[in-house]
Amino acid sequence: MKPALRRAWLRVHLYLGLAAGGLFAVLGLTGSALVFYLELDTLLNPQIAVVQPAVAPSPDAVLQRLQALHPEHDGPWRIEMPLAPDRPLMVRYYDPPETVGRGFAPLMLTLDPVTLAETSHRFWGDYAMTWLYDLHYTLLAGPTGRSVVGWSGVLLLVSLLTGLALWWPGPKRLKAALKPVLRKGPVRVTYDLHVLGGIYGLVVLLALAFTGMVLALPEIARPLVAAASPLEPGFRAPAGLVGEGEPPLSLDAALEIARQVFPDAELRWVETSGKQGRPISLRFYRAGEPGRRFARNQVWIDPGTGAILAVRDTRQDSAGDRFMDWMHPLHNGEAFGLAGRALAVVGGLLPAVLLVTGWLRWRHKRVARQLTAVRRAAAA
Repeated sequence: MKPALRRAWLRVHLYLGLAAGGLFAVLGLTGSALVFYLELDTLLNPQIAVVQPAVAPSPDAVLQRLQALHPEHDGPWRIEMPLAPDRPLMVRYYDPPETVGRGFAPLMLTLDPVTLAETSHRFWGDYAMTWLYDLHYTLLAGPTGRSVVGWSGVLLLVSLLTGLALWWPGPKRLKAALKPVLRKGPVRVTYDLHVLGGIYGLVVLLALAFTGMVLALPEIARPLVAAASPLEPGFRAPAGLVGEGEPPLSLDAALEIARQVFPDAELRWVETSGKQGRPISLRFYRAGEPGRRFARNQVWIDPGTGAILAVRDTRQDSAGDRFMDWMHPLHNGEAFGLAGRALAVVGGLLPAVLLVTGWLRWRHKRVARQLTAVRRAAAA
């Protein structure tokens, strides 16, 4: 690399690190915590832990319990089925009157799968893990913060690529440069930690930065993807499908109808009709999907007639839809199981390591330049 170009890349890498390194570190550390969101929430709130593992109850039983506990909430409930027998049922009620004017702040409940006792009653943003999620996704600043997070992904990509360009030793020296060796002395150790952390974590960091950018900037990412491959437009659910005084279709009956479409799939989410008479929505996970918790196969059912209104079958997805479906499971590592989640945790810690070692490296060089200037002045 020519000296002038190297100096230019070095300035870009340095100024990005000094200006945005703190933001990269915050996003990385919060992201690492969120990889094990459910486990940490249970650790922090032991009352929601399931004492006696059990098979999940029927959707109808859950809805009847919710209606008994909260008759004032007559809109749609979104029920998340447990990921394992030792996990609680998790339920959301969007737009509760208690949090009007707070933006995204649904009522969040957990129920014991055996007794259906309510083990937590909270609002999004009022407890640690959801506060961390908002910090990670929006910097607690709403849509503006979300845009900042998205564009920080672009800056992180630039920082990583300039760091790679500055480090690149050439094909002949590549093998030697990749050896995980820490040389003696604080200056050399700092440099080696910075370089090895960046190089060994490069693939994971690039994936986290890119997927985070796509997830935080859907208004930009989706049109770009759609230009190359059409995306599922989504089903606009009408209201008023159940007549006045007419009993809606039971959730268990809706599940039986939906299983005609996905007979061997795992039920993941059920969204109820509510007083508004909206379609009943059921989400299913099928083997081969990158993400299990937020599966994409979906059936919408008329709560009055039982007719299937729409189906989302991921096996019929376009390349663009498959690309978008990978973004979240890749970002949190879920797509590759426990090993993938562990890699995502390590990747989230790396920006803080790179910030500290990069800052120390900058300080070392600055002190060295000052000492050189003093010596030259003394010798003059």
